[in-house]
Amino acid sequence: MTQRDELVAACDQLLNVSRFKDYTENGLQVEGRASVTRVMSGVTASQALVDEAVRWQADVLLVHHGYFWKNEPVAITGMKRKRLGALLGSDINLLAYHLPLDAHPELGNNAMLAHRLGLSVAGTLDAPMGEGLLWHGQLKRPSTIAELAAAVGQALAREPLLVEAPSQAPVSRVAWCTGGAQDMIAQAAAAGAEVFISGEISERTTHMARELGIHYLAAGHHATERYGVEALGEWLKQRFGVEHRFVDIDNPA
Repeated sequence: MTQRDELVAACDQLLNVSRFKDYTENGLQVEGRASVTRVMSGVTASQALVDEAVRWQADVLLVHHGYFWKNEPVAITGMKRKRLGALLGSDINLLAYHLPLDAHPELGNNAMLAHRLGLSVAGTLDAPMGEGLLWHGQLKRPSTIAELAAAVGQALAREPLLVEAPSQAPVSRVAWCTGGAQDMIAQAAAAGAEVFISGEISERTTHMARELGIHYLAAGHHATERYGVEALGEWLKQRFGVEHRFVDIDNPA
């Protein structure tokens, strides 16, 4: 039987968590039972996902978006109390990895998105000074921006929001970062990308894309970050022989 601390240590080492300056605590956020046979994964530790973990009698709930974000209220009241109460009442461990899971070269959200979209990876644009979160590469063949948007929508089962640049020439050079990375668009454009893909869009992003001359695809924060945590759960299944189940709680954002 796998011990929780052994499983957590393996994840921490795999994802190199000490390298990151994050907005939250990476690793074990809520301690539950010491032995692990069942791991449930999902994008966000919402009440709906916690309830699924309780019903399935999971030992570990593994997520990308956990709790204890910087600058959030510290009081354990209301929604936070209900979520934590359900985890503690069922002795379920909450294991969360944010930026380390975005950046991992094989199992991370950026890596899995590239695989999903058929992008060849050339490297990162914010390393070595950054944390390797902004990736760039090539399409397998040049395409129109409309064709690329349709392909992204099909791959993620969610129609992306497209902001078109003035040029309608075929595109091949792409930069991407999953989730709420819309402000990396300036860095992507400066590096010569013709298209930037992330999850969220802000009001300013539209004007930046048009004025910088780079196409922008907002493919959904949740939709772009489904695959890393599922891959990490499958890695744990292979490494430790635990049972793994990924649960997708729908989120249109």
